[in-house]
Amino acid sequence: MDLPRNSFKQALRDNRPQIGLWNSLCSATAVEILADVGYDWLLLDTEHSPNELPDVLAQLRAMRGASSHPVVRPAWNDAVLIKRLLDIGAQTLLIPFVQNAEEARRAVAAVRYPPHGIRGVSVSHRANRYGRIADYHARAGDELCVLVQVETRQALDNLDGIAATDGVDGIFVGPSDLAADLGHLGNPGHAEVQQAIAEACDATRAAGKPCGILAPVVSDARRYLEMGFGFVAVGSDIALLRRGAEALLTEVG
Repeated sequence: MDLPRNSFKQALRDNRPQIGLWNSLCSATAVEILADVGYDWLLLDTEHSPNELPDVLAQLRAMRGASSHPVVRPAWNDAVLIKRLLDIGAQTLLIPFVQNAEEARRAVAAVRYPPHGIRGVSVSHRANRYGRIADYHARAGDELCVLVQVETRQALDNLDGIAATDGVDGIFVGPSDLAADLGHLGNPGHAEVQQAIAEACDATRAAGKPCGILAPVVSDARRYLEMGFGFVAVGSDIALLRRGAEALLTEVG
């Protein structure tokens, strides 16, 4: 059995824009429904949703063979959390709150086996199809994708070093946290925040890395794509459910 290819990582390398959807409902059924809609990637969130390891495992199983690629966000830049997500089959991780190059290197080390990192070695797990992928431990790193989140003024000041870190495959701008850190809580559309986002995109692209962002407003998503963002989440499962339910009630009410 061969190691599964990471289609998302390859698309970023090929400079093909990737359109995604945020998922926080912790539902394998919801993920299964969304996985074949046509989005390039689905974010499975464990930072700001009550998703635990068994839930993520069920969602990854629901996405096996689907057209969308799963991107999993750990709750923190923690080697233990990362190890467990990798062992159940996550190939792409979005690591939150990376503030500097050292923290970026720590994230990369968590996904790599010794001597290149600190990932613990399990002989048989879901990621290597329970031991059926004979060369998994030698080749796993080739198909793992590490995205790191910059969410503060400090992270932006250190962006060049973060983006230059070997093993970081992309930078993701967190607009809500960035707005809060810049003094504009709840207002990511503020001119200062938007200027910072544009500069982060330019700096990331200048470093030869793709830049991503969450943009639940369609006009923002289009603008970010035109700006050069390589991977953009354009909405969320929660918003789709809420708005759909509200629209239906308004229609019949």
